[in-house]
Amino acid sequence: MKHEELPENTSDKLLNLLHSNIRFAIKILAILMVLVIYWSIADVVYVLYMRLSAPPYFLLDVEDILQVFGAFMIVLIAVEIFINIRLYLGSHIIPVELVVATALMAVARKIIVLDLKIVSAEHIIGLALVTISLGVTYFLLKRKAPSSTNNKLEQDK
Repeated sequence: MKHEELPENTSDKLLNLLHSNIRFAIKILAILMVLVIYWSIADVVYVLYMRLSAPPYFLLDVEDILQVFGAFMIVLIAVEIFINIRLYLGSHIIPVELVVATALMAVARKIIVLDLKIVSAEHIIGLALVTISLGVTYFLLKRKAPSSTNNKLEQDK
């Protein structure tokens, strides 16, 4: 999908100024996201250190492992968000498939660290519906991509 939300040049000087300011703000967000990624990695190291240095030493129980998995998933989600920002800045293509994949990863993280003892049935049903919706959306986007590529190849012949 092409978009022209922030075109490089328009005939209106005010719009050019505003668009360049927004693009600058997005660059600042990219820098901040890299800082968040490093901070999240430090958090993973800290969580691992705290869990492994507490008695019983060098052993993790299921709850500890889930907390470590959650910390890892947060780093991966932050990386995906950075990639979304980078793609937004570097091209005029909306990375819809990547946005959906990032959302699916965030929901998966929530499910992985979910404590079934404290959530309601409605909460679980809601997460299931969101997961199914995102999964179907991702499947349809992946399925559509090759056919649009094939159509382009046929048009080029």
